[in-house]
Amino acid sequence: MSKIIAVGPMYNEGEAAVRVIRNFPPGLVDEIVVVNDASTDGADKKVAAESVTLLSMEKRSGPGTAIRAGIEYGLKKSYDVFVIFATNGKDNPAEIERLLAPLRENRADFVQGSRYLGGGGWKNMPFHRIWGVRAFSLLFSLFVMRKITDGTNGFRAFRSSLLQDKRINLRQEWLEGYPLETYLFVQAVRLGYRVVEVPVTKTYPPAKKNYTKMKPLVDWWNYFKPIPYVTLGFKK
Repeated sequence: MSKIIAVGPMYNEGEAAVRVIRNFPPGLVDEIVVVNDASTDGADKKVAAESVTLLSMEKRSGPGTAIRAGIEYGLKKSYDVFVIFATNGKDNPAEIERLLAPLRENRADFVQGSRYLGGGGWKNMPFHRIWGVRAFSLLFSLFVMRKITDGTNGFRAFRSSLLQDKRINLRQEWLEGYPLETYLFVQAVRLGYRVVEVPVTKTYPPAKKNYTKMKPLVDWWNYFKPIPYVTLGFKK
């Protein structure tokens, strides 16, 4: 596991993205890539001044599409491991080592961060979100027939070999926006890759009205739909 790239989608994160980047432990990853999803708050200019690679989307496409752009960049540069993180401050870069440990020890191909495992946790998380994520994870578990404690957490790491599997196609039109993250997780489980969850923390902003950019119902369905679509054979 010689080359590690960290990819973070960004939309109007302003100073938060800069703080996240500066909190990365030195030498933990080989390259940090921030994918600017057509921000309008000048966040791209602030991030460009940091020691990262900045990629920019021409129009806002959603976090999954931005992540895919970062993944395609990393594949072209022959990275062995991808780390996906949030630029809004919800993830702690110091905990990336927890994600990498099972990969270093050759115990996993895909490592999912979980706020619900012992040693993990959350701060400022709205009550309905706590139980909403639990319900999502329960449904996820039922569909894949394996216990998943945190199905919505985008803080994860995985080997590039997953992306070279022809059964995993990130370029499908229906994956644009939110579905891609869930799709990749479902496929890793369904196709028999070694999937491990590790405890991480999730920190939400104090202002509850700004805790997410997801639209109620519509974006939640888009985030969830890869689970039934793939497991029931409607999509590949």
